[in-house]
Amino acid sequence: MTQAQSMLRDDSVFAQELATIRVLVQRDLLRFFREKSRVVGALLQPLIFWLVIGSGMSSTFRLPGAEGVDYLEYFYPGVLIMVVLFTAIFTTMSVIEDRHSGFLQGVLVAPGSRAAVVLGKCFGSAAVALSQGALFLLLMPLAGFQLAHVLWWPLLCGLVLTCLSLCSLGFAVAWWLDSTAGYHVVMSLLLLPLWILSGAMFPARSGTLLGAIVSANPMSYAVSAVRRGLYGAALPQGMLPLGRGAWLEVLVLLAFSVASTLLAVRVCYRRR
Repeated sequence: MTQAQSMLRDDSVFAQELATIRVLVQRDLLRFFREKSRVVGALLQPLIFWLVIGSGMSSTFRLPGAEGVDYLEYFYPGVLIMVVLFTAIFTTMSVIEDRHSGFLQGVLVAPGSRAAVVLGKCFGSAAVALSQGALFLLLMPLAGFQLAHVLWWPLLCGLVLTCLSLCSLGFAVAWWLDSTAGYHVVMSLLLLPLWILSGAMFPARSGTLLGAIVSANPMSYAVSAVRRGLYGAALPQGMLPLGRGAWLEVLVLLAFSVASTLLAVRVCYRRR
């Protein structure tokens, strides 16, 4: 094989990989937004949770170093991550549904590699989750955040990397399971504790056991990056008591997303 033939073959393989990824991303976006009940459900449940819990805790919430912050405002970044989390669960569950319908088997025998299938599903699910998060961001003024203060790069980096991480984990779990009910149970047991212990619902002080758990939890870096982005330069002293910096938050989330994606690829190659 000549060098020119080799280059043409490499271009053809690359084009097949990109086509596989593009088709799966487009399919997930169209499929999700055509099902209005899933769009409303992924937004309405966290919204009710934010309003009910936030309103009930506002009268008793006190955070040293951020005395002017009420609980609705404190809780909003955590609920934004919850929107992303729920959407990731709903969208990656389609892996099981696609297997039962025969669509997944058809994709696997197509020219694209299994890695392209993983990236297509994860990118598509992450795009859906990011779209849902963007819709919830429209409520930002109601939570007390000002658009002029928003620092966009940690906010967007935190949301994008969190979406990709959660969707990759969801894909890995869905690939191993055949039951949507079992998938919901496993994902709830895996992700909800991570979310609760991320500083989303209550602050954690350094030097305590809870503080150590929060510091070791990658989801806490997502909540922290989103909170930092929403406040920008107006971030109250004491709002991030564990002392994480913006670049450290993004780097941890980047490592988490890469590790989750590699896990999904490995699982896809090992089974089915």
